[in-house]
Amino acid sequence: MVMMMMGLMSSRAVFLLVLVFLMWALAEGCGGHFGSVKNFISWDDLQVDEQRLVLKSHNELQVIIVNQNGGGHSKTVQGAVDMVPENNTQRVKIFIYPGIYREKVRVPITKPYVSFIGKRNQTARAVITWNSKSSDKGPNGQALGTYDSATVGVDSDYFCATGVSFENSVIASAGGKGMQGVALRVNSKRAMFYRVRIKGTQDTLLDNTGNHYFLKCRILGKVDFICGSAKSLYEKCRLESIAENYGAIAAHHRDSPKQDTGCSIRGTGSVYLGRAWGNYSRIIYSNCYMDGIISPEGWSNWNHPERKKTAVFAEYQCRGKGADRRYRVPWSKSFSYQEAMPFLYKSFIDGDRWLRL
Repeated sequence: MVMMMMGLMSSRAVFLLVLVFLMWALAEGCGGHFGSVKNFISWDDLQVDEQRLVLKSHNELQVIIVNQNGGGHSKTVQGAVDMVPENNTQRVKIFIYPGIYREKVRVPITKPYVSFIGKRNQTARAVITWNSKSSDKGPNGQALGTYDSATVGVDSDYFCATGVSFENSVIASAGGKGMQGVALRVNSKRAMFYRVRIKGTQDTLLDNTGNHYFLKCRILGKVDFICGSAKSLYEKCRLESIAENYGAIAAHHRDSPKQDTGCSIRGTGSVYLGRAWGNYSRIIYSNCYMDGIISPEGWSNWNHPERKKTAVFAEYQCRGKGADRRYRVPWSKSFSYQEAMPFLYKSFIDGDRWLRL
């Protein structure tokens, strides 16, 4: 159940990946009921009673309603975020009605305890989308870079989201320059995403820093569509490659053996299993189903031969045609249970400290 991903995809493929993508975590989590702060994630943080939504005055907001057609507190998601008090200490839920919200959104570090909540079982109906790419010019005339290309950027601690789709509509192809277009960037110390959809082509999800939990999410892309150095657990998620020829699942950026990051994944794939973005990249697949379009060699050193000695790329009890290790690069590993065990459970991210789900 563990991995830190980077890889190349061959053929036009949509692959389902039931995934546990674990990056190391010391976390506390999202707060609970409005009016109190609880240093763990609870289901209450991800729910609103849609039948009892009532507009309240700005000073007593428990739920901020976003409806682009009017009738809510804000017509934009950013407008709702702006209503959250600076240095907030109470859970504020932003309920987003179905619609396509064409905007960039930033949830700053000064506004913790924020939830984005869409209508239940309609993940694709509340869509936040934009089309920035890394080579676009910013207000200062300089290229935005991958970081600032994000449609939604979250720095808020204890952030949670469910029932929302994060998208970047830039169309990138493998080998293209300056086409990185992030749909969701997460820098939160602690954050959870449940049943969200994250869609882009290159660098779709920049899981940048912090401790994050992704549960039953759907992530689509072509090239390195999960990347970053965060400490995260991806459980029962689905990855879909939309590459025409080849691409990459993920890129793990870890430059020091003491840098406490990693990840774990469980599921299917149609790509190279990983690429070594950093010298100490760590990717472990456990109990994954891999279909036949996994590249037989499985792993890439990203044209840095020296990383063969320091990267940790491993598999444990995977199955399917793509799990055949006979032609894997010799510097990848087949883990024993004892080697895989530290990555298999929520204790890997100290989940008992900040997850109450």
